[in-house]
Order: sequence, then structure tokens, then C-alpha cells
Amino acid sequence: MSRRSLSLRVSGLVLMIGAALAGMVITGMWSLSQTRWTSHLDHAERAGILLYHTLTRGAAPPEGVTVTPLAEIDANAAAVGNFSLVSGLPKPRYVTLAPILPDGTGGEGIELAVISDGLQYRVAELPSRPGQRPEETLGQLTRLMARYCSHPQIIARSGESGWLRVEAPGVWGCEAAPRDLRLPAIALALITLGVFFTRVTGTAAQFSDFAQALATRRRLGGPESYETEGPAELRAIVDAVNAYLEDEREQLAKRAVVLSGVSHDLGTPATRLRLRSALIEDDALRGKFEADIDKMTAIIESALTYTRAELSVEDPRQLSLSALVEALVDDYQDMGHPVTLARVEPMVLRGGRSLFSARRGAQVIEGAHRILVTARPVSIQRAISNLVDNALKYGRRAELHLEATADTATIIVEDESGLRSTEQIEALMAPFRRGANARSSDGTGLGLSIVSTIAMLHGGTLRFETAPKGLRAVLTIQRA
Repeated sequence: MSRRSLSLRVSGLVLMIGAALAGMVITGMWSLSQTRWTSHLDHAERAGILLYHTLTRGAAPPEGVTVTPLAEIDANAAAVGNFSLVSGLPKPRYVTLAPILPDGTGGEGIELAVISDGLQYRVAELPSRPGQRPEETLGQLTRLMARYCSHPQIIARSGESGWLRVEAPGVWGCEAAPRDLRLPAIALALITLGVFFTRVTGTAAQFSDFAQALATRRRLGGPESYETEGPAELRAIVDAVNAYLEDEREQLAKRAVVLSGVSHDLGTPATRLRLRSALIEDDALRGKFEADIDKMTAIIESALTYTRAELSVEDPRQLSLSALVEALVDDYQDMGHPVTLARVEPMVLRGGRSLFSARRGAQVIEGAHRILVTARPVSIQRAISNLVDNALKYGRRAELHLEATADTATIIVEDESGLRSTEQIEALMAPFRRGANARSSDGTGLGLSIVSTIAMLHGGTLRFETAPKGLRAVLTIQRA
């Protein structure tokens, strides 16, 4: 039994609600991360503004910022610009010179260098505006420092005062940076998209797989009923198809039983008629009686054959179509019928160029090629025989051709009937339809109907084309 699952309507609603909730969570994570990051940068900028007053006016350092004077040897190194020689700096040492110039409002300038263990800062790209004060510039610098994960220190002095070391790992260091939720938000979005995509494509694949199995059921000998996992709508379709297939089998079985009963019931009177006709002394009259009896039994046998073809009781298997056609042609030739198999043109396989030669190699394969197909051998042989019999009956001779592609195999039977109307011959594919010369030839009108049914059972078609001397019957089937 198939596993229970939600209907498309319910699962679609669940997916919509899930998408909405996932979108809200992702948006919330992204907004929270942006808010935290902006707050972190603003805090670093405010600390830089307050730090300016600490360096120039001796005010108390802002919270989280430590300001200590350099030792004399370190101060001497800083005075001559050798900031990398100052002790206690992170390694490796990347020095960024960022002097703060005085402005016209009385703000003092600062000699300043930032030593980082990760990068040099692009201070030339710091935002500026006309009338920007020095403390705002320092605030922009500390904001820039907080953008990157590093452990920077500031070496600075104002005017002729001493050199100071400024450390603030809790303000602009890696430890101060808030947790970035943007990558988890992106990951959650990708996971959600993957779940939705898998769900949708999986459901679509269940429908397409069932459609494919149903389309190849008769050609590949599919099961009598189907079971599948999927939404409730698919299970309802499968149940309806199973019910239809059951009704179809019952109808075909009843038809076969009726025809078999008729054939059996007619067998006894037909035998009596044949025995009684033997007592007729008039040879001409006796011949007419026997011909009518043979025609009656042939009609019943043809109807049974047509019904058996619809029932497709024969299991498909892999066979060599070329060998089957060659054997069939040999049988007709042994009986003296003008049936031939056209010569297969040699196949030329082109190779690629090698390292040692610019010329491309080629291999010629002579003779008939082995064409493998998955088919019902008795049905295929009956179909080809019917086409050959029609060609001999109406076109005096038959010439067979074999063609194949990667997906299909084609049997072509060409006659010399002199006919040019394909519409008239295609109309004869309906059951019990016979041509204008029906009175002058044997037949029941089911030959082409049987061939057309066998072609459909093998996923193919039967059509007719105009040939140089008559008509060409083209029977195409699927190879697998």
C-alpha cells in the first residue's frame, strides 16, 4: 500500500506558511545584524570623538579605552617615525599614518599612527565635509578601525605633549564586533529554498514518473495495476487508472471469450458443412461451398488475432530485429515469392585526430548491422508478414528496408502496385475495411488494423508513403 501524504492543496498551504515564516526569520536576522553592526560602528565613532578630547585636553578616556604614556625609548622611536619599533605592538605590524590636522576653529592637530596586525587602513577614503572638526575626523578613523577584525593600537601625541598608547579591544577590536547573523540568514535562506525546491520537484517527478510508466505500459508489458507514493491527488489518479485498466481488461477478456465461443460453436457446423459438401457431385458448386466455409473460419481467426493483439498477452523481450527480418525474407524466398531485403549501406565511423597524425581515422563496417529492440517477437513477425502479404497481393513484389536510430527502428515494405494515393490505403487501417478489389482477392479487412495495433503496442506508428513504383508501408517502433 502507498504511504499516506498530504494533498497538494494542504502541502501547498504548508509551503506558503513555511516560506512566510522563513522569510520573516531571515529578514529579522538580517535586520538585527545590521542594527547591531551600525550600533557597534556608532559606538566606535563616539569613542573616537571623546578620545580626541582625551589626547588634546587631558580629559578622562572614554569607557573601554585605555591611554598610557610610552616609555622613553619607545617615545624616541615614535618621535622619529619608527612606530614599528615601539614595544608591545601586535605582530605582524602594519603601520598606518593618520595625522589629524588642526582646523580654523581652534582645534589642535594630533600626530597619530595606527598599528594593526591585519591591515593598513585606507584613511584617504575617510568621509569628509567642509568645516569638519578634528574630533569628527578621529571619530571617522575609529569607525573605520571597527569595521575590520584586527587588534589595532594607536600611538599619538598632541602638540609638544608626550606620546601616548591607546588601546581599546572592547571598542574597535575583534572582540567588540557583534555576531554577524547575515551569513546564517543566507544559509537559512538557501536551506529553505532547497527544501522547497526538493519538495516541488519531487512531487512533479512523482507525476511525471507515473505518466511515463503509464505511457510505456503496453509497450513494455507493464503491471496490471499501479501503486505510487505521492499527494492525495496523485493517488486518486492512480486509483482511477487502475479501475479503468481493470474495466478494459474485463471488456477485452469478454470480447475474446465471445469470439472464442463463436469460433468453437461455428466449428461443429462448419465441419458438418465441409463433410456434406464432399457429397456434392458438382465440382464447381462444391468448390464454392468450401471457399465460403474457409472464408468464414478465416474471418473468425482474424478477429481472434486482432483481439489477442489488443490484449498484448505476449511478454516483450530483447531481440535482433535484423535477424528476424532476414529469417522472414528467407522463408518467403523459399516459397518462391518475390520478396527481397535491400542491401544495407556500409557504416563509416570517423575517429578523432591523434597526437602523431593530423588525419582523422575511419572504420568501415560492412553488411547488415545488428538492430536490437525490446519487442514481442510473434507480434512483430505477424505485423511484417501482413505488410509483405499485402505488398504481394496488391503490388506483385515486396522489398524490405531496415533503418534505425538511437530511439526507434523502422521496417519499410515497398511494393510495385502503381498506386499513388496514400489516403485511400490509410483508410483501410480501420477494422473490416477492404479495398476496391475486395471481391477479386482474399482477406478479411483486419490485416492493416492488426499491424497498426501492434505498432501502437510498441510505441510506434504505421504510415504509408509514395514510392517510385507504388506505395511504401513504414512501420516504426521504439527500440527500448
